[in-house]
Amino acid sequence: MRAMILAAGLGTRMRPLTDCCPKPLLPVAGKPLVVHHIERLAEAGITDIIINVSHLGEQITAALGDGSRWGVAITFCREAEPLETAGGIVNALPWLADDDDRPFLLLNGDIWCDYPLAELPQSPDGYAHLVLVDNPDHNPSGDFSLVGALDGNNRGLSALSLSGELLTFSGISLLRPSLFSACVAGKQPLAPLLRSAIEQGQASGEHYRGYWIDVGTPARLAELEQYLNS
Repeated sequence: MRAMILAAGLGTRMRPLTDCCPKPLLPVAGKPLVVHHIERLAEAGITDIIINVSHLGEQITAALGDGSRWGVAITFCREAEPLETAGGIVNALPWLADDDDRPFLLLNGDIWCDYPLAELPQSPDGYAHLVLVDNPDHNPSGDFSLVGALDGNNRGLSALSLSGELLTFSGISLLRPSLFSACVAGKQPLAPLLRSAIEQGQASGEHYRGYWIDVGTPARLAELEQYLNS
């Protein structure tokens, strides 16, 4: 399985920390945030990694190199300006897609989660499989809901819905390249494509109850630092 880490954002909510340092390189618990992702992917046996870069992207490419020090192979996909999530994926499709339409793992670069990546379904039905988490204070209304039976850990392949008791999308997902077959190059968000897949009954999800945080502000970066050092 291939993985893509989203690392092209401007990090505006993290300013002034990101004025001179891209958000993926901000240190937490002694290493850059993006390195935590790389190490967790390597631990899960996922070694083919694509990272999109834009804002201060040359710092990211210089810091990470080819990935060999972590036992992975990193390909950088450059964007002249941030293309948003779907736009960045479309730009990277030459490295993500294959003839079998195998899903790839997408990780938001500005989250941290102890989800066991090796336990993701290898070939889920439909276009997408999303990991959902409890709603944080900054997203109390949630994003998507689960329908159908779950296992004893509230996990497993369950259909997604746009109504009901909504949970928050964690930023961890499996996506098939065919989800983007009708997209053209340029800036575009991912959410409309996910909603369309859900409406077609072509998306599944699970509820993860472990530790997750959106590392979007200096305060939440400090919160993660405290958690990892506790």
